[in-house]
Amino acid sequence: MGKNYLSFSAAVILQALDNGYQYGFDIMDVTGLPSGTVYPALRRLEEALYVKSKWEKHSIAQEEARPPRKYYELTRDGKEALEEARKRYRLLEQAQPQKNEKPKTSRA
Repeated sequence: MGKNYLSFSAAVILQALDNGYQYGFDIMDVTGLPSGTVYPALRRLEEALYVKSKWEKHSIAQEEARPPRKYYELTRDGKEALEEARKRYRLLEQAQPQKNEKPKTSRA
């Protein structure tokens, strides 16, 4: 992934992260992108140092009777790349959250 170029899908994923959606299923739900797009893009974004990830504690997932989640977070480089993408892709501007608006989690 070039330093100054993000595909629209990658930009939408960064936008979702910036809006507070932190793990794959929520990103898929909010963007409408399939897992075959989201997870490979997250790996590429992590390799490009635009996002960082960490696994949640196994005990938390066990309490909720589900597999552990891998949480993603924008890095400073990722925020800069997103700002550049917002200039390039006008539709991202429409996806900006309102101040004090919390993300809605769609899956338990």
